[in-house]
Amino acid sequence: MRERLHGRGDWLIPDWPAPSGVRAFVTTRDGGVSDGAYASLNLGLRSGDEPHKVARNRSIVRAYLPAAPVWMTQVHGARVLDLDCASSAAPLEADAAVSRSPERVCAVLTADCMPLLLCDDEGHHVGVAHAGWRGIAAGVIENSVGALGVAPSRLMAWMGPAIGPQAFEVGAEVREALLAGDAHAQAAFSAHTPGKFKADLYALARRRLARMGVVQIYGGGFCTYFETERFFSYRREKQSGRMGAFIWQESVVRP
Repeated sequence: MRERLHGRGDWLIPDWPAPSGVRAFVTTRDGGVSDGAYASLNLGLRSGDEPHKVARNRSIVRAYLPAAPVWMTQVHGARVLDLDCASSAAPLEADAAVSRSPERVCAVLTADCMPLLLCDDEGHHVGVAHAGWRGIAAGVIENSVGALGVAPSRLMAWMGPAIGPQAFEVGAEVREALLAGDAHAQAAFSAHTPGKFKADLYALARRRLARMGVVQIYGGGFCTYFETERFFSYRREKQSGRMGAFIWQESVVRP
């Protein structure tokens, strides 16, 4: 993977023990042609950026992929798209994608929500989820684990750059929505101001994964809000670009 990303040193390669045939990376702000609030590698067509610049940015990323990624319309929901069954004529409205086919690229866009990468221990199943608080509350993590079709104990997960627990302030209604699906997740919240809490997306995701039986969980520790030079953050800027998270299997496993 590192040879594929030569010259893209700021992009993230997951630090996890994935099988050698599984490839993944997450882009940062670095390496594109957009400017202003979208500087510079904005991949989001619905972000307000000039479409021709987004198209150029996507072509830059495409050079590091074995095939064009499947871009979904993300709605902060829990639907998982099986790329092996999806028809190009069908609406691609979903917040997670899975595949069992080589060189089929699963992708999500984020700018504070967590990109959650998943694969099995043999490298035959891969997936990615767009896991913000709405998606987590709706069950996108559970649905993604289930859609991979293997025992959760055989899966591993990597949590990519998301808004950190020192920056993510939520109201009581958000806390209650998240606790409704996991009543014992109180430790993921800390009181901040009257009626407001700081929420830890990483802790919430770890709990959901563990409850499903996923024990190999890696990543976390980023903060899109405070790491201003490296990451886009919708909460910080509102007018913000989007980063991409990509995962696939290679056709030929390298030694």
